[in-house]
Order: sequence, then C-alpha cells, then structure tokens
Amino acid sequence: MQQAKSYRISFVLILLALFFAWILNISSGSVTIPFKAILSSLFGGEVKIDSWNYIIWNYRIPKAFTAILVGGGLSISGLLMQTLFRNPLAGPFVLGISSGASLGAALLLMGASLITGLTSFTLLSDVSLAIAASIGSFLVLLVIVLVANRIKDTMALLIIGLMFGSITAAIVSVLAYFSTAENLQRFIFWSYGSVGNLSSQQVILLGGIVGVGMLLSILSIKKLNAFLLGENYAQSLGVSLKKSRLFIIIATGLLAGGITAFAGPIAFVGLAVPHLTRQIFDTMEHRVLIPSVFLYGAILMLLCDTIAQLPNSANVLPINAITSLVGAPVVIWLLVRKRKMLF
Repeated sequence: MQQAKSYRISFVLILLALFFAWILNISSGSVTIPFKAILSSLFGGEVKIDSWNYIIWNYRIPKAFTAILVGGGLSISGLLMQTLFRNPLAGPFVLGISSGASLGAALLLMGASLITGLTSFTLLSDVSLAIAASIGSFLVLLVIVLVANRIKDTMALLIIGLMFGSITAAIVSVLAYFSTAENLQRFIFWSYGSVGNLSSQQVILLGGIVGVGMLLSILSIKKLNAFLLGENYAQSLGVSLKKSRLFIIIATGLLAGGITAFAGPIAFVGLAVPHLTRQIFDTMEHRVLIPSVFLYGAILMLLCDTIAQLPNSANVLPINAITSLVGAPVVIWLLVRKRKMLF
C-alpha cells in the first residue's frame, strides 16, 4: 500500500517534470520569444507579434510532440527488447530494425540514381524518405519474424539480429562509396536524426504508429513479467513462447521502425532510459515500468532537443550527439552510485 502511494507521488512528479520540459522546449529556438508571449499563445491570450504565434503553433509545438513520441517510443522498444532477451545491452538497434530503416533510406538517397540513372529531384522528398525507411525496417522485421518461427533460443535470435545490422551497414557503405557528394550529404544529415522536420499530418501519423505499438506493449505486460522469471517458468504459467515473442517483436518493430523512418536513427535512448528508470523506481513490474519508461524517455528527448538548439542561431546540433553526451554521464553516475545494474 505504501509502495503504491509512493509510485503515485513519483508519477505526479514525473508528469510535472514532463510539462516543464515541454514548456522549456517550446521556449527555445532561433527566434527569441518572451516567455509571457509563449504562455499567452498556449492559453489563448493575445500575442503582440503574429509571427510568434505562427512559429509556436506551426513549428515548435509539432516538434515538441515529435520529441515526446520519439523519446517515449524508443524507450519502450528498448524495454521490450531487454526483457525479451533478458539482456541489459539489448535495444531497438539490436534486431537490425533500425539498420533496415537506414538501408531503405540509403537505397532511395544513394542507390536510386545509381540503378535507374534518374536525378534525385524526381524521387526525393520527406514523404518518400519516410516510406523508404519504413519499407526497409519492416522487410527486416518480416525476416526476423520468419526466423523467430524456426529458432527457439532468444540469444541466437539476438545474434542473428546483430548480423542483419552488419549486413545492412555493409550495403550502406558500398552505396556511399559510389554515391555522389550531394546524395551522400543528404543521407548523412538524415542519419544525424532530427525531430524538427515533420508536418502536423506526419506527427499525427507518427502518433498513430506509436499508439499502436504502446497498445501492443500494454497487452504484453503479463508475458513480459513472466519472461523475466525465465522461459521455462513462463511456459509453466501457460505462456506460449512462440506467440509471445512474435507479439513483442512486432510491437518493437512498429515503435523502432516507424520512429526511425520519420526521425532518423537515434541511438542511446532505447538502451539507456530503461536502466535509468529501474535505478529510480527499483521495480521489475511492467505495469509500473511501461508508463514510467515512456515518460522518462519523453523528458530526456525534450531536454536533448532543447540543448541541441543553439540560442539565437538557425543552426541545430545533431540530436544523436546530444542524446549520448547528456545521457551517458547520467547513466554512469547512477550505476556508480547504486554500484550495480538492476535487471
């Protein structure tokens, strides 16, 4: 009873932290907007300059919601992988799903002109890039699902996922070697990751994908708790290992593949946030972990995106670099303080 009460207090504090991180993210950018004007715009008051209102509602708010979806979704996919494989180093990149998205983007950006001879202007747009990355991630996911039907050992499946990542990275390297400088530069910018290039319609579509992935994750809570006790124990509880693994892999593919397609490959978040959450909540119960991991991932991504935006400058630092620079020292400090990795 006392523990449930402490969780309620913790969730209230996390939600308050998420709100302040969201406000801070909306307040930052290349154009300086007074904090009072931002609050007036958000709560329907008058704003002195119309362009401030336009920037807040058409650029900063969609970007802030994208950061929440990306951070929360990637963190949940990392939690699912770490529980399924009972391995603290597992993450959304491990099964090759994110690498598949990178391969799809690379084939469009660098391979299309080599194969067809068409110029990049006939093929490239943000929508076509998202479609290509989605197709790449889901083709890899399809192969993983077929392999999972034949292999019972989850560690073997983990290694096969790493091999898929190596194969796709090798193909991307070959495409980069023969690509033009212009197409190579476009792919490199996509690989930096970004949460600021999506339209409102794309944010809604991304929200739908993350929502379905979250729903599948919530439906898997009992199976995830059983997997933590070992596959034999899970089977003794009546859990179908094959169906459960497929269910969890599909949820991970939707979250990691869909997010990578729209925001680019963003490392570290999916691996680190579940560890951060376990250190703070000190529980293995997925009814607590799934919502808390989503909220912590959203807060981390909002703060990283805020730091990535240089004040009074149109330049934005690569979000991949910021997530590692900000998050890694925090994880190291927590592990040194606790003197062990909870899992």
